[in-house]
Amino acid sequence: MTTDIEEKINALRAELHQHNFNYYVQDTPTISDYEFDQKLEALQALEKKHPEFYDENSPTLRVGGEVTKNFPTVQHQFRMYSLDNSYDFNDLEDWERRIVKAIPEPVQFVAELKYDGASISILYENGRLVQAVTRGDGFRGDEITANVKTVSDIPLRLNGEVPARFFMRGEIFLSRKNFDKINSRRSEEGLDLFMNPRNTASGSLKMQDSAEVRKRGLSAVLYQFIAQESPLPTHWELLKEAKQWGFKVSQHAQLCENLDEIKSYILYWEEHRHQLPFEIDGIVLKVNSLQQQAQLGYTAKSPRWAMAYKFKAEKVETQLEQVTYQVGRTGAITPVANLKPVLLAGTVVKRASLHNEDIIKKLGLHEQDYVFVEKGGEIIPKIVGVNLEKRSADSEEVQYISSCPECGTTLVRIEDQAIHFCPNDLHCPPQVIGRMIHFVSRKALNIENLGSETIEQLYREKLVENPADFYTLTKQQLLPLERMAERSAQKILDGIESSKKAPYEKVLFGLGIKHVGETVAKKLAKNFSSVDLLMHATLEELVQVEDIGVKIAESIVLFFADPENELIVERLRSYGVQLEQGESSFKPTSHVLESKTFLFTGKLSLFTREQAEEMVEQNGGRNISAVSKNLNYLVVGEKAGSKLKKAQAIGSITILDEQQFLDLIHAPEKV
Repeated sequence: MTTDIEEKINALRAELHQHNFNYYVQDTPTISDYEFDQKLEALQALEKKHPEFYDENSPTLRVGGEVTKNFPTVQHQFRMYSLDNSYDFNDLEDWERRIVKAIPEPVQFVAELKYDGASISILYENGRLVQAVTRGDGFRGDEITANVKTVSDIPLRLNGEVPARFFMRGEIFLSRKNFDKINSRRSEEGLDLFMNPRNTASGSLKMQDSAEVRKRGLSAVLYQFIAQESPLPTHWELLKEAKQWGFKVSQHAQLCENLDEIKSYILYWEEHRHQLPFEIDGIVLKVNSLQQQAQLGYTAKSPRWAMAYKFKAEKVETQLEQVTYQVGRTGAITPVANLKPVLLAGTVVKRASLHNEDIIKKLGLHEQDYVFVEKGGEIIPKIVGVNLEKRSADSEEVQYISSCPECGTTLVRIEDQAIHFCPNDLHCPPQVIGRMIHFVSRKALNIENLGSETIEQLYREKLVENPADFYTLTKQQLLPLERMAERSAQKILDGIESSKKAPYEKVLFGLGIKHVGETVAKKLAKNFSSVDLLMHATLEELVQVEDIGVKIAESIVLFFADPENELIVERLRSYGVQLEQGESSFKPTSHVLESKTFLFTGKLSLFTREQAEEMVEQNGGRNISAVSKNLNYLVVGEKAGSKLKKAQAIGSITILDEQQFLDLIHAPEKV
């Protein structure tokens, strides 16, 4: 029997689903954002009070919050094929001739924008979103349902009469605006900028916390209905029907009667694509009739009834005015080409990264050269060549600097590496400021209200020179700073005080040890439960930790060998910062693999590497990262290489395939 509360909850859910449809699909919102938020909050309050009416597709789940530590691998019921690419009209003419030869009756085509994002396959059953899976290798992908539910363009519940079970495929992407917002935040936190929207969208979908995915502001377009049977005979009709069901489909798709119309569509978007609020890298062409698609079929890799026309990377010529050098947080020196401003791919380009000395030498770059600049799949322009015909006879070759442009220290170049760096990490201003910005960043100690501008100001005023100095700041020191009110100063001090509760692994990450990222910091904290143990760990002990190679281990040893770093750590300890692991809530489910070490190599098919390593830990074993006499079991997948050979040479290591590993877990007497 339905209660009044349940009816009220269901009515709110239905209303919010409709408002989402109006806003994201129809682009005709009927209430304000404020009114929508008020209704959403009312629903959240009711659901919290009445958990018995839980609905996995409630609009409240858009905000995320579910944490997924492992993304299970799922077999695609219908393979996700890749498309053949064409780069000129000759390729398209050949493709059309093959189709006309195979299909004697008239053929229509649908032309669509090729969104530059991450492919997704979404299963709907009885009008509800059930599962979302990445493309993977086309046969299998990762199940990322919780993260996909945070994308507002993707409906959780469909409108009207829909097929009982089908897949909707599409692309998840980042708009240019949201990509710029993300990079702006990362810049404030002292983090490296993301290179392009496509990779950022793809990486966002594999984040463990769906609430963090929600913050990225991902978008989606759905473009392909897949099922055993289709309710309509053509792709074009399915697209129009999908919009009525609630799917966000491209408003720029076009039905074409012949190749001339296809060419006109391509030429238009090749010229106007930079006016779009998102990235595209080409056009997708499909035979419209589903019956004709079935007749044409597939090759081993691609459908014969579809083709991708890829835009060529845009290239312009301009003059090099000067090469300058930037110093990063880690001391890495990046040469930058300052260019005479030129319009490229819809934006005015003034600078291009030259990456390192080897690139400069490979280009044979001279002062004041005329250079060709390209902006293909990357957001950051790059120089791809030099116009030697325009080179002045007296121009001099660009000479890479030998001293740091900020502090004058002689630069160092590690053997077999292309990057120069400034070794004065404790006193070179950009490195010092970058290190402190990194320390307060969200993924480190997360000290709110202490942004990069404030830190630079504090450094200029000689109030802070290293992360430990934050804990000595007083309100009297902060108030004289520009644009600093009493409330702002108090918020900064409160944030600093709260950071003392940050867990040990975040502090390790925040210290800014070269090559120690967030994941490595977590593994170090797990294996060395206090900073004292880590400080006194030998190189040999460090490399036994999974994912810690010699390069990372050497960096850790060098960091703690420096007396100034040791002093900073001791000061942080005295101020109450967490420098040892709290009581762990993790307990193995069995001790089948206790005291045994494991390493996985090759392409695994029964489970992912992360799942395998988790199984080891759940059963009391330990993962290590290198083949040595300390390794008990090497589990090999397909195409296992040097690690397998090294294990065979040692002789004492037991080599297992994936099934034997699973058998080992379920047969303790064999351990």
